[in-house]
Amino acid sequence: MCTSFDFNEDVLKEECGVFGVYNTDGSTDAAHITYYGLYALQHRGQESCGIAVNDNGTIIYHKDMGLVPEVFNDTMLNHLKGTIAVGHVRYSTCGGSQRENAQPLVTKYKKGTLTIAHNGNIVNSPQLRKEFENNGAIFQTTNDSEVIAHLIARERIKCHSIEEAVSRAMPYLKGSFSLVVMSPQKLIAARDPWGLRPLCMGKTAHSYIFASETCALDAVDAEFVLEVKPGEIITIDKDGIRNNEVNCRNENKICIFEYIYFARPDSTIEGVSVYEARKRAGRFLAKEHPVDADIVIAVPDSGIDASIGYSEESGIPYGIGLIKNRYIGRTFIQPSQQQRVRAVRIKLNALKDTVKGKRVVMVDDSIVRGTTSQRIVQMIRDAGAKEVHMRVSCPPFLYPCFFGTDIPSQDSLIAVNNTIEEIRVEIGADSLGYLSLDNLGKIMGDNECGHCDACFTGNYPMEVPFNKE
Repeated sequence: MCTSFDFNEDVLKEECGVFGVYNTDGSTDAAHITYYGLYALQHRGQESCGIAVNDNGTIIYHKDMGLVPEVFNDTMLNHLKGTIAVGHVRYSTCGGSQRENAQPLVTKYKKGTLTIAHNGNIVNSPQLRKEFENNGAIFQTTNDSEVIAHLIARERIKCHSIEEAVSRAMPYLKGSFSLVVMSPQKLIAARDPWGLRPLCMGKTAHSYIFASETCALDAVDAEFVLEVKPGEIITIDKDGIRNNEVNCRNENKICIFEYIYFARPDSTIEGVSVYEARKRAGRFLAKEHPVDADIVIAVPDSGIDASIGYSEESGIPYGIGLIKNRYIGRTFIQPSQQQRVRAVRIKLNALKDTVKGKRVVMVDDSIVRGTTSQRIVQMIRDAGAKEVHMRVSCPPFLYPCFFGTDIPSQDSLIAVNNTIEEIRVEIGADSLGYLSLDNLGKIMGDNECGHCDACFTGNYPMEVPFNKE
């Protein structure tokens, strides 16, 4: 029987990017603005996408499986006329790749219509879902965003505004969430009290924008205004902008992997350039793990910036050693190990002229299971490299993530039961060096923002349902 093989199975995944726009001049092009914003956030979600708009109090929407330009065209966007819009892109995750789980989530309830786009993961979602189901609630999806919708709807019946309902719902939610919420009259942004996932605000001459990353603001010519604070709620309506900081903890635990892997290099998060953070990681790697070599190459794309930093610090020339096929689908049906290896070669191929006869330093963002690293090291050797020295711009993964990063259970993490030397042997490298925890905390430069590094340390910012498998 054929089995499904995802040649990105050894690559981290993160769930979702969100975008929202409120046009203050009454123009009905909010869907077009959202389209370009989602295009800029496509790296955060490649499974499904959707846009919902407010047309004089009526919410209309379209969402489907696929990339942004596959799901939307001019005809569809022209149909989605409205002054307020919410958009979402979603990453492929095991067991959740279904059309009904695409967002934004549009829900009708006693007080009207509620639309939600969510980035993150609610740790206590199973318990909350069970509680609602025991009280007669019916769920249409399997994602935790619908639990959030039920909570907000429940609280809205008890209070006087949708933003108050969001505020009252937040203490029930344990985990990570950056939300963009649309009612028939308002656009609301909210961030979890730990600030685990990014969310920013920008403006144009006639619009206010919320987005997961600043690169999306740039895509729609919006000026950056602020980062939504951890725990903060910002509401925009015809009366202007209001904020609520009742749930703020004055503490930030932004996921460190936004800087290492997830965010686009041209984004700025918490005042820190993602590109510069990754270059710093590479510089620290060069100081911690020097080696005599002829060339530094990257595993594209997320290893590129760190490899440039390694090159700059070490003085070893940087070169392009791996070519990435950017037009390949994410999943192959592969019945044999030989075909699985071939799938990796379809995605990546070594540039022989760069590596042949050379001592190569290869920089990647992480090692999860080790299988992909092993195949890429062998690929570089097959292309004629004399030596392959692997450098990793983060520490070894030792713990799973519960906040939206697809880091698997401990039994799938190669570093849990293997020393660094054993991992080196397993992947076939001549040497292997990881970024230290001490220097991981320094990649954001002089910024004093805190961060979550629980996948390396086990120090979770809240109670999690952790059981070693």
